Amino acid sequence: MPQPGCLEIASAVQTHQRTAREVTDEAIELAERLQAVQPSFITLAADRARRQAEQVDRKLADGARLPLAGVPFAVKDLIDVAGLPTTCGSRVFAKAVAETDATVVERLGAAGAVLLGKLNLHECAFGFTGENAHYGNVKNPWDATRVAGGSSSGSAAAVAHGICPFTLGSDTGGSIRLPAALCGLVGLKPAYGRVSRAGGVPLSWTMDHVGPLARTAAETALVLSVMAGRDEADESTSRRAVPDYAQRLDGTIEGLRIGVPRRWFFEDLSDEVAEAVEAALVRLKELGAATVDVELPYLPEVVAAHRAIIFAEASSYYQPYLGPPGSSGGEAADFGADIRPLLLAGQFISAVDYLKAQRARRVIRSAWTKVFAGVDCLATPTSPVVATRFGQQTASLSGKEKPLVRAYLDLTLPFNFSGHPALSVPCGFAGNLPIGLQLVGRPFAEATILGVAHQYQQATDWHTRRPGVSQS
Repeated sequence: MPQPGCLEIASAVQTHQRTAREVTDEAIELAERLQAVQPSFITLAADRARRQAEQVDRKLADGARLPLAGVPFAVKDLIDVAGLPTTCGSRVFAKAVAETDATVVERLGAAGAVLLGKLNLHECAFGFTGENAHYGNVKNPWDATRVAGGSSSGSAAAVAHGICPFTLGSDTGGSIRLPAALCGLVGLKPAYGRVSRAGGVPLSWTMDHVGPLARTAAETALVLSVMAGRDEADESTSRRAVPDYAQRLDGTIEGLRIGVPRRWFFEDLSDEVAEAVEAALVRLKELGAATVDVELPYLPEVVAAHRAIIFAEASSYYQPYLGPPGSSGGEAADFGADIRPLLLAGQFISAVDYLKAQRARRVIRSAWTKVFAGVDCLATPTSPVVATRFGQQTASLSGKEKPLVRAYLDLTLPFNFSGHPALSVPCGFAGNLPIGLQLVGRPFAEATILGVAHQYQQATDWHTRRPGVSQS
């Protein structure tokens, strides 16, 4: 039986209608039953979870108020949990046991959430399908012949299957939003600096974001309120005050100006995605928002600069395991065949190219600030296609074959490059496969896009559908 949502569980446990231990036992039973056919977890820490749940029950008996009381969750396995391996989905780090909890894990635990374990991912978070030669391919919960999206594949599958109501992922080019879109969930990439990354293994220091996946914007808002805020252990985190996101969901979106960047974002879409996103824009207008066509400049340059930065920074972090430029022996040979060439290629990005990419970033952010001055947020498709089949390398779009990496990431990576907050919310189906709408806010304006997503979900039922249930 799938778990109910964060709000329902926390309310039931806080009011002693259920115990955190009961909720946790149910989540563990479902996780263990599904693991044989769906490798969402790399480490399922059942004993640890039960002990933590019992601690929550004791705190509640003593009168504690915990906003996430007894809510099961799990984290992508590049986020540290004390006493558990942080594998990054790689054989290279299979025995790398963490000594302390990541800041986000610590904050969620203090709020009463119960950690079930560590979730599968595309190795080193350097991929977009969720295929993993070491720990198994995460299958799309709606169609096991198709990918779940990456790199936070296990994070999406665990929520879609109902094991836990929310999980944590990381997003460097779309790795929260893409699996959320392909699996029918809400996935939030907060603004750069909103959520601490201390205790997480980096892929790209200047573009990594940690954020939640859940079924609803309301659950996402609650989790973000607990996670967000300044952390002295992560110097990139902002000192800006953290709003009570959940309390700001119910305001009207009437009069809100939503920018629609049709160039680039709407040019190469499957028919089903185009139809669903256009229908979502109509629904937002019916809710009182105004849509305004806008144009984001420099998008081809963004893709090139993003590539230079992510390759250089990833190679820099993993360099001790790669050996000198051009080598492929030693520990480098233990990386998967799809990941090893990417990490090695980054060694050949010159300092000149890297610095040019960072300089371009400042110019592009400045230009985009002028666009956002005229609108409250942007709306685009999250992905131009629904989940593709395992082994597929291209997508047919506008009468031509587009490399899958470009199809899947071109609409999401610009906002890792810029640092704007962005989320994906379910907006339709192509047959039985989910479609996502991407909402992008001004810097640190997560409340705006969560509010738009919440109002949209109040007026639609896409998020209420479950894998394995007929939608006819």
